[in-house]
Amino acid sequence: MKIAIERADLLKALGHVQSVVERRNTIPILSNVLMSAQDGKLHFVATDLDIEISESTSASVDAPGDITAPAHTLYDIARKLPDGAQVSLKINNEERLDVDAGRAHFTLPLLPSGDFPKMTADGFTHEFDMSAADLRRLIDKTKFAISTEETRYYLNGIYVHAHDGVLRAVATDGHRLALSETALPNGAAGLPGVIIPRKTVAEVRRLIDSSDGDVTISVSDAKIRFTLGDAVLTSKLIDGTFPDYERVIPRNNDRELVIDNKVFADAVDRVATISAEKSRSIKLSLSQDSLSLVVNNPESGNAHEDLMVDYGDEPIEIGFNAKYLLDVAGQIEGRDATFMLDGPASPALVRDSEDKDSLFVLMPLRV
Repeated sequence: MKIAIERADLLKALGHVQSVVERRNTIPILSNVLMSAQDGKLHFVATDLDIEISESTSASVDAPGDITAPAHTLYDIARKLPDGAQVSLKINNEERLDVDAGRAHFTLPLLPSGDFPKMTADGFTHEFDMSAADLRRLIDKTKFAISTEETRYYLNGIYVHAHDGVLRAVATDGHRLALSETALPNGAAGLPGVIIPRKTVAEVRRLIDSSDGDVTISVSDAKIRFTLGDAVLTSKLIDGTFPDYERVIPRNNDRELVIDNKVFADAVDRVATISAEKSRSIKLSLSQDSLSLVVNNPESGNAHEDLMVDYGDEPIEIGFNAKYLLDVAGQIEGRDATFMLDGPASPALVRDSEDKDSLFVLMPLRV
């Protein structure tokens, strides 16, 4: 194999695929990226056996061929080369890859391309297109609530399914829940519920970060595929049953608190400075048009801050994890956040004044 490629094209393609490669691997070939050169294209593939990302880019191919080279090292080289550099990639005696750019020269070890694992991806039963902007919003509104507790593996991702004419995304860790939905794309009717793993969510989000085009999504019983331009990400799905999340969404909370979201978030952040590191507990004391944020920590002191709010119901005291409050506040796009409350032991429903397609549920803490 012998090719010449623009540094910008090499960097972009490698940037998309190398992120899936784990820094530490017990299987050496998984540290490498597969590169296939032919017909004026250089095709990259990287995998961790659960996710596979591929991307193609233009290149001047003098001699076609397939090789695998260290993914992170090659990416770091491309990243550090000067803008506008022309990069030459050439196999040296079937054992090394020569990388040349101007006066810079690198030699990298190779592994046989025939040993590189390929992920089978067939049997897709549903395929539909949606805008990158809609997919980005579904991810951003829910990913913060994905559980990191490996024992409950079925919560380690975003649950996506068709529901009453919308495409709905849900994530929960048992302490908070995030839900967002968008109009059901053509071809997504009857889509079964699938759980997209946390790492896959992060990789998809990275792919669509700078795109405003459409994403083609293909789904089977065990895998999901995202196609965006020249990039294709295929991932295994989490094999588990997502809990009946609708049971925990409050339906009868009738105490309404409307508050300026930024003012509230800033105040929570301030008083949480004193909260215990483990629980991050903060108490909300509500009375007529008044909210007091209170933290009592025997080890580090006390804090409170009073805010003017829109609240006209009976007084109530309820505790929450300050970090979870801030996470939800970070998803509110409008000026105001609306908390629908019931009692000190009941979950709170939070809505955005400008986003009617998302909601958040917070479980209370004892204070």
